[in-house]
Amino acid sequence: MGDEFDVIVIGAGPPGENAAGRSADNGLSVAIVEERLAGGECTFYGCIPSKTLIRPGDVLAEARRVPGAAEAITGSIDVGAALAQRDYITSSWDDAGDLRWFDEKGIAFFRGRGRLAGERAVEVSSPDGGTRRLTARRAVVLACGTVPAIPPIEGLREARPWDNRDATAVKEIPRRFLVLGGGPIGLELAQAFRRLGSEQVTVIEGTDRLLPREEPFAGDEVRAALEAEAIQVITGALAVAVRREAPDTPVTVVLEDGRELTGDELLVAVGRRPNTSDVGLDTVGLSELAGRFLDPDDRLRVALPDSGEWLYAVGDVSGLALFTHMGKYQGRIAGDVIAGKDVRDLADHGIVPRVTFTDPQVAAVGLTEQEAREQGIAVRTVSHDTGGVAGAYTRGNGIHGTSFLVVDEVARTIVGATFTGPEVQELVHAATVAIAGKVTLDALWHAVPAFPTMSEVWLRLLEAYGL
Repeated sequence: MGDEFDVIVIGAGPPGENAAGRSADNGLSVAIVEERLAGGECTFYGCIPSKTLIRPGDVLAEARRVPGAAEAITGSIDVGAALAQRDYITSSWDDAGDLRWFDEKGIAFFRGRGRLAGERAVEVSSPDGGTRRLTARRAVVLACGTVPAIPPIEGLREARPWDNRDATAVKEIPRRFLVLGGGPIGLELAQAFRRLGSEQVTVIEGTDRLLPREEPFAGDEVRAALEAEAIQVITGALAVAVRREAPDTPVTVVLEDGRELTGDELLVAVGRRPNTSDVGLDTVGLSELAGRFLDPDDRLRVALPDSGEWLYAVGDVSGLALFTHMGKYQGRIAGDVIAGKDVRDLADHGIVPRVTFTDPQVAAVGLTEQEAREQGIAVRTVSHDTGGVAGAYTRGNGIHGTSFLVVDEVARTIVGATFTGPEVQELVHAATVAIAGKVTLDALWHAVPAFPTMSEVWLRLLEAYGL
């Protein structure tokens, strides 16, 4: 194995793997460097294990909405089996499968900490203490991701709170579970742990509503569902202190108004920060970006002082859209640009799909109504009950939610869409296609939804618009 490659990728999560794989498919020689598990955060500690833990509760909730099936539910979730499935899905935190994929692609894998070491150079510090210098003929791709943000709250670090890694790798379900943060990660895990057996779950959100990134109704509907499951939701409340006497003792969160909340474990899910503090940015004249998102251009290139065009950033570290699917997309774009193809990143600028896997789910893409108006777009919104179609009636009782479109009145195209309700994640891709393709509402009128499916809500939305 030589030490010179066309492309070197630092970080073997999904974005880095896609950048490496696309480069290899384009005929380039590729090396990838990873300090931890190849497959990254999403595979082992994020999307995959969390959705696996969510699934048992979702299946039971779905069955309870169906007369006949509901009566067949006579027991509770087998937590041991649920955790065993999580272990199976994550290969018990073994990345051998990813390493085999690298071999099949002809990608050289280096286990160790990768840092920039000057122009087109990467130094790899291996676990045994050795170092190796790799050189890239064409490009270096930074795909080193993010780490959980821990806010500067008195006593928080000392209380040893959980982050997403601790929660998704859990061995025992805590009886009392506190969650700091009312975004997707916090809400998904709060509901999952309640359904897996936590007797007392409390969500604490500093802003005045849950899911502040989404349309206001989305957070309201999720809140109502959580509270119906006896999950306490506190919004507009800032945590000012955390206390814990010893590792196995309860943890107490003190709120700004003096209230104190006590649990057996505390999950901190208030966002993530870029993992750029120690990747050698100073060696290429980018000291000012250490600890910050890298903000690449539409070809995923990071601007260098000497105007060089060999450094790329994909995935969370870019700061463009902190979702696995967007990072994978960016990886593919970067792999093509490095190979000399004339492609650009378009999706990160107004076409980002996102799903919060609570029950009800929140599936959205593009701009919210407020974002569209702030951009000066003349918009009109239309909505319909997600459960108000025949396809929903056949799926059971009590299926509700909101389907909502943000329409550019001048172009007569969709610029944003949000769907709430059980299992609505599959509805959002149609909206993504419509936004990406700039399909007019008049053209969408001829995209006939099959009957009886949930997709018929699209017809109801177009009728609400006046077509």
